[in-house]
Amino acid sequence: MRGRVFHLWYGVWLVYLIEPLVQAWREDRPAVRALGVVAVGLFAAIFIWFFSAFRRAREQRRPIPGWWGWASVAAMFALSLAIMPAIGESALGMYAFIAVVALFALPRRAAVALAAALVLAPSVVPYAVPGWEPRFDLSFSIFLACLIVLGVTQLLKRNSELAAAREEIARLAVADERNRLARDLHDLLGHSLTVVAVKAELAGRLVRLAPERAEEEIGDVERLARQSLRDVRAAVAGYAQASLAAELAGAQAALTSAGIEADLPEDVEQVPPERRELFGWVVREGVTNVVRHSGAKRCRIRVTPREVEVTDDGHGPDGASTGRGLAGLRERAEAAGGSLTVGRAPERGFTLRVRVP
Repeated sequence: MRGRVFHLWYGVWLVYLIEPLVQAWREDRPAVRALGVVAVGLFAAIFIWFFSAFRRAREQRRPIPGWWGWASVAAMFALSLAIMPAIGESALGMYAFIAVVALFALPRRAAVALAAALVLAPSVVPYAVPGWEPRFDLSFSIFLACLIVLGVTQLLKRNSELAAAREEIARLAVADERNRLARDLHDLLGHSLTVVAVKAELAGRLVRLAPERAEEEIGDVERLARQSLRDVRAAVAGYAQASLAAELAGAQAALTSAGIEADLPEDVEQVPPERRELFGWVVREGVTNVVRHSGAKRCRIRVTPREVEVTDDGHGPDGASTGRGLAGLRERAEAAGGSLTVGRAPERGFTLRVRVP
């Protein structure tokens, strides 16, 4: 479609070269006639070449070399001079083509200055050439052509900016989706695999001492593995969610398996429904860090309508403030208009807290 538009563009302009071509052909002097006809043909060829090159440059999204414009303008101006012996002051009308190329290809100031000179030329130059008459009609035609081209160039510029903006939006959307997937997979698998590792280790210890208990732990490992697979599929599909009640139940099981005393809230109905998913992610990440890093003996989870806090009595994770899980949790909190706080507890241990307004 773009190619058709460009062909139509310079095709319409080339129609206006028919008149000087016919005038040159009617010239009685053979040499002058031949020079005029050839000059008009070359003039049209340069015009077509320029806009074909301009179209390719736009499609490839690369700038037009500066010399293209200057070379085209210079060559077309020289050819217009070669046509003058055959058609006289009518050749000044061809300055419209030169102005068009200049406005498309030259730097703005140079293009506007040259276009202004070309507009005035048909009305001024004839006064300096015996036998020529001022052509105010040609000046007006060139002026209109310049206005049209200025509008077209602005339209092309805006279209280019719009295309660039769309590409940037698409790039950011892809990056955002990648970050979401990485965050969800970390939050989902980090917790599940930590609990799987703890339960597998516990089952290994119990396999001889308490086979029945070991079988229970192995069953839990299988259940967690299947749940992790479902969670991964949900994350890839973009539907991964964390239920606060379910995460608290999972936290109880994970902490108990790790030999950590759990102090958990019995009721979450006080938490507004729109905040329960975020609070569920906080519980999941907090308990994962407690089990994996803290070396704690006790973990306490406190939930209010506006805040969730996970506190342990261990030494806390190393580099907690820069971990991928906490970075993803901070993104979730900020997206909800809240804030994430991590650090040492007042007495001993580590605290993870998210508060929303």
